[in-house]
Amino acid sequence: MRQWGTVSAGVVLLVAATSDVIGAERHMMQPRVPADQLAEARALTNPLPESPETLATGKALYNGKGTCFNCHGRDGMGNGPAAAGLDPAPRNFHHHGFWRHRTDGEIFWVIKHGSPGTSMIGFGSVLSDEEIWSIIQYERTFAGGHGRGMGRGRGMDEMDHRGPRGGQGECEGERCGR
Repeated sequence: MRQWGTVSAGVVLLVAATSDVIGAERHMMQPRVPADQLAEARALTNPLPESPETLATGKALYNGKGTCFNCHGRDGMGNGPAAAGLDPAPRNFHHHGFWRHRTDGEIFWVIKHGSPGTSMIGFGSVLSDEEIWSIIQYERTFAGGHGRGMGRGRGMDEMDHRGPRGGQGECEGERCGR
């Protein structure tokens, strides 16, 4: 009987450890927009041109009025001064998988309304829609062009909720796009 107690304790620990890993992964693949608003959010497209002016505006807002750098870091890696105490960690905008699994409309929705289950608050009362769109243009620069097609709203129908290939092989390392 004692042997079953040891096995049961081992299973509980394994399940708990697996839950932590799955929890980290789900942040990358799980939509952050509520299900009843996801289709509407995905349909939104960025009306601003990809131009040096838009990027300069987005950068100024990211590092200023939007205060994005406080959590996401000046370099967009989720390593800002306020990031240490946040769980889950702030999004790492360098992770190409993030841009492949999100449309601009989804990102817009999260910036405007916040992200349930995270420390990301909504900035809709602080930033105008145009300011949010310019921040998104700037945040994209952190990815270096990776994942451009899906993130711009094309190809979303080709993915299941976990992304291409069911989310396999997309995420490595402990920061995994958070």
